[in-house]
Amino acid sequence: MSDFNHPHEDFTSLRQQANERIKNGTAQFSDAVAASAEALSVLYQLSNSPDTAVDSLKLLHELQTYQVELDMQLEQLQANELESGHELSCYRMFFEMAPVGCMLLRTDGVIMDCNLAAARLFGTVTEQLLGQPVDSLLNAESKAQLRAALARLKSGDTSLNKILTTSPAQQGPQSLELNISLSPDRRAIMMMVCDDEPKLPS
Repeated sequence: MSDFNHPHEDFTSLRQQANERIKNGTAQFSDAVAASAEALSVLYQLSNSPDTAVDSLKLLHELQTYQVELDMQLEQLQANELESGHELSCYRMFFEMAPVGCMLLRTDGVIMDCNLAAARLFGTVTEQLLGQPVDSLLNAESKAQLRAALARLKSGDTSLNKILTTSPAQQGPQSLELNISLSPDRRAIMMMVCDDEPKLPS
């Protein structure tokens, strides 16, 4: 996607590309041009007068350049939107297919999203977890650990926090390991859930 860290450079490059399209006759004007046809007609009339011809032609060229720039920006935004949508779909698929439980929580611990693996570890289905406080799934000791971990995260400690708990899954109580971390924008909590039972060699 486009990098907007250098706006002055982007503007200069955009202006050069717009002028090049106009010069080569490759500029594709959007429907917005038709809406300003009356204004353009006035400019064309002014360009026929010796007293106003130079200034009106300069203004006409500037307006056309702006239009091409806007059309080019619209093209880029549409391309970025398609790319973002594709990336989001891929990450969503990875989220759903992950072999470990993945949960997205609000900063107050309410579950906003989770994958099938997480629901299975807690012995339920995804729909029943959404909107529920995550500590409702934990035993008393683990609830205290979770609150302490959330407090550390909110205070700026972004290190990974691990909690060991038990869950009354369908096949009986099981030990779970919860790893939580704060999202980069600090607006959500990401939690990974995995079975903490030791695996016997096959």
